[in-house]
Amino acid sequence: MPELPEVEVTRRGLADAIGGATIRAVALGKSLRWPLGLAPGELAGQRVLAVRRRGKYLLLDLQQGLLLIHLGMSGSLRFAHGLPQRGPHDHFDMETDRGTLRLHDPRRFGAVVWAAGEDDPQARKLLGTLGVEPLGEDFDFQAFHAALRASRMPIKQLLLAGRVVVGVGNIYACEVLFLARIRPTMRASAIGSQRARRLHGAIREVLARAVERGGSTLRDFSGVDGNAGHFQAEANVYGREGLPCRQCGTPVRLLRQGQRSTYFCPNCQRS
Repeated sequence: MPELPEVEVTRRGLADAIGGATIRAVALGKSLRWPLGLAPGELAGQRVLAVRRRGKYLLLDLQQGLLLIHLGMSGSLRFAHGLPQRGPHDHFDMETDRGTLRLHDPRRFGAVVWAAGEDDPQARKLLGTLGVEPLGEDFDFQAFHAALRASRMPIKQLLLAGRVVVGVGNIYACEVLFLARIRPTMRASAIGSQRARRLHGAIREVLARAVERGGSTLRDFSGVDGNAGHFQAEANVYGREGLPCRQCGTPVRLLRQGQRSTYFCPNCQRS
C-alpha cells in the first residue's frame, strides 16, 4: 500500500508539472472506492493552483474546491503528454494543457473525490481524524509522548492507526521500531521518555530517508515518472525473516499483529 513517503514522492513529482495547468476534460473508468462528487465535466476550465499532501491524501487545490486523491492499496499516478489509451485498470484521466494525470489502480481501493474545501463535510470525513504530520514542525515530542502514555495499544498497532502520527505504514513501522530498539508488541504506555525520544527521532529519520529513496516498491507503486522506489532494498528487518540482523546477526523474526506482518530482531528489540 502506498504510504506517506510514496505519496510525498508523488506530490513532489507532480507539483511543478501540473501547478498552474488548466483542466480540459476528465474521463472516468470503473467506479472507485468513493464517487467523484460532481459531474466530471464540471471540472473543465478550472486551473490547478497547488498540490499538497495530508497524510496519505494528495490535495489538488483548484480555483473552485479541491480534489482529494488516495492511492488505495495498489494505485499510482502518471502525468505526461501522450499517455497510451486507457487500460482496464486506469480509472481516472484528467487532461490538462500540460499533460494528462492518470490514476492506475488494479485493486480499485483508491479514490478521487471533489470537495468544496477542507471544511466540506466530505473532506472533514476523510481528513478530520488524521494525526500529526511527522515531517512537519508540529510533530512535537512532548505531545507525542503524552499520546503514547495515554494508550494501552501495542506500539506498532498505535503507529499504524494514524491517529497520533500519520504515515507510518507497515514497512516503515517495522523499520522505525528497529531503529528505536523497541519491541513491536510493547504497550505504548510503557515506553519511557528516553525510548519515546528515540522513537520520535526514528520516525522522522526513516520517513525522510524513504522519501529520498523514492519510497518503496513492493508490488505496484511507481512515481509520476514511472520509476520505482528503492527504500525496500535497504530495509533492516522488513521482508527479511530468517536472515541475519544487519546489526547483530540474529535471525530476523516474523509475527502477525492485526493481520499484518511484523518483522523484528529479537536481540536488538528485546523490550
